[in-house]
Amino acid sequence: MDQTSLSFTQIDSAASDWHALDLAATAARLQLDPDMGLSPAEAASRLARYGANAIAEKPPRPIWRMLVDQFNDFLILMLLGAAVVSGIVGDVKDTLAIAVIVVLNAVIGLVQEVRAERAMAALKQMAPHNALVLRSGKRTLVPAVELVPGDVVLLEAGIVTPADLRLIEAIQLKLDEALLTGEAVTADKRSKALPAGDWSIGDRCNMAYKGTTVTYGRGIGIVTATGMATELGKIARLLDKDVERKTPLQKRLATFGNRLGFAVLAICALIFLIGLLRGEALMVMILTAVSLAVAAIPEALPAVVTISLALGAYKMAHRRALIRRLSAVETLGSVTYICSDKTGTLTQNRMRVHQFYASSTLLEQSCELPSQEPWISLLTALALSNNASRSNKAAPTGDPTEVALYLAALESGYDKTVLERTAARVFELPFDSERKRMTTFHRELGGFVAYTKGAPESVLPLCTGTLAARGDEARLALDELLAVAERMATQGLRVLAIARRHWSKVPQESSEGMLETGLVFVGLVGLMDPPRAEAKEAVRMCKSAGITPVMITGDHVATALAIAAELGIAGAADSVITGAQLALLSDEAFKQQVSHIRVYARVDPAQKIRIVEALQAQGEFVAMTGDGVNDAPALKQADIGIAMGKGGTDVAREASSLVLLDDNFSTIIGAVREGRRLFDNIRKFIRYAMTGNSAEIWVIFLAPFLNLPIPLLPIHILWINLMTDGLPGLALAAEPEEQGIMQRPPRPPAESVFAHGMWQHIVWIGLIIAAVSLFAQAWAIHVDSPRWQTMVFTVLTLSQMGLVLAIRSERQSLFRQGVLSNPALLGAVGLTFLLQMATIYVPQLNPIFSTAPLSARELAICLLLSASVFFCVEIEKLLVRKGWLYAQA
Repeated sequence: MDQTSLSFTQIDSAASDWHALDLAATAARLQLDPDMGLSPAEAASRLARYGANAIAEKPPRPIWRMLVDQFNDFLILMLLGAAVVSGIVGDVKDTLAIAVIVVLNAVIGLVQEVRAERAMAALKQMAPHNALVLRSGKRTLVPAVELVPGDVVLLEAGIVTPADLRLIEAIQLKLDEALLTGEAVTADKRSKALPAGDWSIGDRCNMAYKGTTVTYGRGIGIVTATGMATELGKIARLLDKDVERKTPLQKRLATFGNRLGFAVLAICALIFLIGLLRGEALMVMILTAVSLAVAAIPEALPAVVTISLALGAYKMAHRRALIRRLSAVETLGSVTYICSDKTGTLTQNRMRVHQFYASSTLLEQSCELPSQEPWISLLTALALSNNASRSNKAAPTGDPTEVALYLAALESGYDKTVLERTAARVFELPFDSERKRMTTFHRELGGFVAYTKGAPESVLPLCTGTLAARGDEARLALDELLAVAERMATQGLRVLAIARRHWSKVPQESSEGMLETGLVFVGLVGLMDPPRAEAKEAVRMCKSAGITPVMITGDHVATALAIAAELGIAGAADSVITGAQLALLSDEAFKQQVSHIRVYARVDPAQKIRIVEALQAQGEFVAMTGDGVNDAPALKQADIGIAMGKGGTDVAREASSLVLLDDNFSTIIGAVREGRRLFDNIRKFIRYAMTGNSAEIWVIFLAPFLNLPIPLLPIHILWINLMTDGLPGLALAAEPEEQGIMQRPPRPPAESVFAHGMWQHIVWIGLIIAAVSLFAQAWAIHVDSPRWQTMVFTVLTLSQMGLVLAIRSERQSLFRQGVLSNPALLGAVGLTFLLQMATIYVPQLNPIFSTAPLSARELAICLLLSASVFFCVEIEKLLVRKGWLYAQA
């Protein structure tokens, strides 16, 4: 390896300290002359050594592999087995129904996975196509993918930074770094080296990073990293990690499917042996056991889950929440932590003036400002010393801070366009990141006036007095004013000081050092990105639902903490931590503290993933919001990633499960409500299906012990299974939400789907259904009715119609809910009743189902016995409401 290769290996290992190097050290490390740039030959050599300046993509998973993975589930495999068995028994319709359900489930899953593969492609598209560089002393336009470490790149307003750069010249240069830092305010850039230390991306003011946009000014930078070595490339590496996380429902259903499969096989084998011991025909018992196995498996469950999620996604879309992965609908209902970005989600994503201070008076933006000095000069300065502009009645454009000052003046009646007619700008001393202030000169009657605005620590020491109420000058209380500015800053405000000076004539530009001296202090202005009006209520509802809201932002600590406190996210007992402090914590120490931290400020992308992982290690289910490229890896790592639809990037959206079309935190709470409703409805279906299936098993299992013949034929079992698990079960997906759905905590992630009394309900209500069915059989045999099998068949079917009406709520009575509150279910129950009557009273169907018409007396007994099940469940719910049963529910 030659000497050049060795030096570049050293470059890569020290790539984090570019901000601490001056121009000479930077040029020496990169082995170039900044005034000439690289030669074409050297650039080609380095391109061969380091590769293209592009974001690498891993090969996408083949479609066939994605499709095969959709069947990698025990319940799905059981359903396929049931379909084969149904075909052997001769029930082709059941086989086709199961096949359609399984294929539909696989297709939906496949579509969602294909869409998930687009994140890296969207990231790659963010790269600019060309870059203006200095090669052998000449300005040359080259493809951005051909940039190499050491290239000298020229920047100007409107272009996207093509690589990571160490700035060597920055003239009024401002960059929008929101995609990397999450900050709403544009970053001012300079070329001076920073002290050595671990500076966050947002604080490295002499660096420009790949993918960020130049919004103002111009500059020159030396390429320090390209491709996957850039900060954007590091995010791509994080995004490239395979994160396969199952939703709470997937975990519960997997456990449910495994246990159900073994239980069904054991029970069917037991019934088969008992039948043989009693002398039943071998073929009859084989068909009975097989039919019972098919009936015991709720093959409609995947369809119910899919339809429920699809309906929920459709409903959420109307509430400004777009679901990209169906599983996210249910996951929302299980979320225990919501890690939210600040800018644009909890706040309005636009800077606004929040406070004014002048003449020893602090006023809120909502107050009417006095129409006297120094308020007149303060508002005039905000309007005139401002580079924001607007055409006609359109919204003003420019730097967010400038726009906020422009609007504050305009809302108080100080229109820049009108004022400039008599106070035209004649000269400007532009803002400089080292001076931290700007000054504009304007005509006035009898001379000129200069307005200076900037950071208080920069402007106030240049003042010699304070503008008083009548326009005269009073003594300057410097320490007092600095203390006021500090108090405003601790509230999360960005504070600017305003001063003025009168001139008899326009000063010479050559005397620049004297232009900003002898100033008179006018006032202070505090700006912030204000919270959304509805965010505070959304946070309160979030807490009442047992969900912990956490703010993760790239903004400064004071700003983040002030917004968090105002919204109710952080209280006196809660902690705040910065990215620098987090970096010093070990994983073990952080895991011990993570449950107490409510605000994270100035964090980088890798730390966001670390936060999510620490919460997940505590057993939490985490939702993460974000809009920038820096958020994408954490969005992918979270149990549910939530991207912004209005202000977000394509990368964030492609890495997420849910997109907020209005970028509003309160929309997340609406989605959580819908997720909880859907899980409740899926749970209701499992309760309903398994209770009915257990009843069928109890009927056949207990009959021999009561000295009764086998109550049902295989065709009866399959018909009951088709009717009861079909339309009524699917109609449960449309069940409205229950009262108090957002006043209960999230269900623990490890909690069984059978918790809160479900398994007890399945056992004892199943026994009651079996008991009334066997009672009908015994009574019919006692009175010598040859239609005893038809009566068992009818009671078992209609009992489950009463059951499905009663279990619409786990606690509330149907009479309080209202019978008509779910018309789809009512219609499904009515249709099932008519079809059951058809199997009894339509002569052509009697031989198919081995049924016979019941007498009026027999039908009345069947209806009475079936109705008793409904009232038993209503009594169960009454005991639950009184706390006498399933007290934990």
